[in-house]
Amino acid sequence: MSIFSNLTAEQFETIGQQLDEIRNRELADLGEKDEKYIRSVVKRQRQLEVAGRGLLMLGFLPPAWLAGVACLSASKIIDNMEVGHNVMHGQYDWMGDPNLNSRTFDWDNTCTNKNWKHTHNFEHHTYTNVLDMDHDIGYGLLRMSEDQKWEPRFLFNPVLSVILAVFFQHFVAVQSLKLEDYLINKTKSKEDIKAEFKPIWKKMRKQLAKDYLLFPALAGPFAPLVFAGNLAANVTRNLWSCVVIFNGHFPEAVEQFAESVVENETRGQWYVRQMLGSANFEGSRLMHLMSGNLSFQIEHHLFPDIPAHRYARISLEVQAICEKHGLPYNTGSFIGQSISTWKRILKLSLPGKRKKDGQGPGLLKGWQAKAESLTSTPEAKNRSAA
Repeated sequence: MSIFSNLTAEQFETIGQQLDEIRNRELADLGEKDEKYIRSVVKRQRQLEVAGRGLLMLGFLPPAWLAGVACLSASKIIDNMEVGHNVMHGQYDWMGDPNLNSRTFDWDNTCTNKNWKHTHNFEHHTYTNVLDMDHDIGYGLLRMSEDQKWEPRFLFNPVLSVILAVFFQHFVAVQSLKLEDYLINKTKSKEDIKAEFKPIWKKMRKQLAKDYLLFPALAGPFAPLVFAGNLAANVTRNLWSCVVIFNGHFPEAVEQFAESVVENETRGQWYVRQMLGSANFEGSRLMHLMSGNLSFQIEHHLFPDIPAHRYARISLEVQAICEKHGLPYNTGSFIGQSISTWKRILKLSLPGKRKKDGQGPGLLKGWQAKAESLTSTPEAKNRSAA
């Protein structure tokens, strides 16, 4: 049974106040050190891109080609994870720099700024792990919850997971289309899909032309080597991004929830849902940088608009709050979380009985009943999303 069922209204209120205090303190402390940090990361990312693209032009020398792929892969990963993802959460809007502003930032990715902020910032971060409200549960492609009705297509969960990882930037780009509503649920028309796809295709064309036409053309006779190097860097970035995100959301201990839990959800309950619906993984400072500090996925879900480089320090306080209130703090090694995630993928590819009420990490009716009783108390107050 979920630990949520054992928390009192007073505990939820206290947890909400304690986490709000951390949030308010960190936001009040934003300043020069944060600006210096993000500008240094952007500088290194650009240096890696220049080095990578330059070395690929010397691709006729195998060591240069390999070094070029490594540098360009690192550049794309940092641009997407530590810069793009965090900037588009508004973590650096306060700086007043249009190049680091969530409204105007354009990343090295096929997904548009507008669509990503809707599916990720709004849908995913507001309704984290709420089935049928958080599209990131399976991305409309995979079965990732015990309470999703099994269909024969889910036998291909493992294969589809690999395909999703290889082409991750493209699946993220079309995620907002919710293609399953057209292909399976029949709630969208072909005209709807065409209209919604136009801005996506415009962004995709721009990225594809840059990596697979422009830079190969600049390489002249070595165009095929540059084309292959860009392809290798994009696939490396896609695989890494997908694994990092899966490790933060799909290990076996991560919980998922019924739609009704968000009705009249208090601030404290929202915070607890974020903690139960996320997972961390441990590693070096380089690991944290290359994951965009999403290695601290729990802290990111609690404070998505606080600069991510602060999460390591904040995590110690979050762990203390979890320990005080008997809440699990789901963390482990990168490999351990990956194995746990794949266990879930493989298990849910097969038909099986749903969990009994109040058991396991599925949609917990005990959780739901407790939430409804707590939101009816005088102490309950409306949730406001971070």
